Amino acid sequence: MRLTLRSRLAAPVVAASLLGACSPVFNWREVPIAGDGLVALLPCKPDRATRSLPLGAGASIAVDMTGCEAGGATFAVAHATAEDAAQAERWMAAWRAATRSQLAGRPAAEAPATLPRAAAMPEPVRLDVQGAAGGPAPAHMLWFAQQRAGKMALYQATVLGQPVSADARVTFFEGLRLP
Repeated sequence: MRLTLRSRLAAPVVAASLLGACSPVFNWREVPIAGDGLVALLPCKPDRATRSLPLGAGASIAVDMTGCEAGGATFAVAHATAEDAAQAERWMAAWRAATRSQLAGRPAAEAPATLPRAAAMPEPVRLDVQGAAGGPAPAHMLWFAQQRAGKMALYQATVLGQPVSADARVTFFEGLRLP
């Protein structure tokens, strides 16, 4: 029996398409954040950007963003640096208030949080925002800080949306490591 070129190529093409269909949605990798020690576990190759975060009364700070989209959700870590603990406390409160103001009255639960080696002040805080059918996606945020070289590194870790894997959000938050 003689195989034609078409039939000899069919098996590898089918095998390759099946392997492509089995590729993981989440390709977890350790990513250093802002070069100051925090390592985040992200499910995809991240993009980086800087944006201005308004703090009220005309003030704003530059925030470095590192994040990506995978499996129906956005995973991101934002970073800013404050000069001292008092400034960090003010900025963190303003950052949380700015975020809450964007929620437009959606049901949200804010609670103290823990993260190994995070500063006690400003206190780590978790915010969980419910999604709405046909409306805004759920959001889960964690704010925390760490004293580094005499300054305060401030962070906001976020999962926006409902990941296709129930474990993805937990993996992301548990993958945050401070030195």
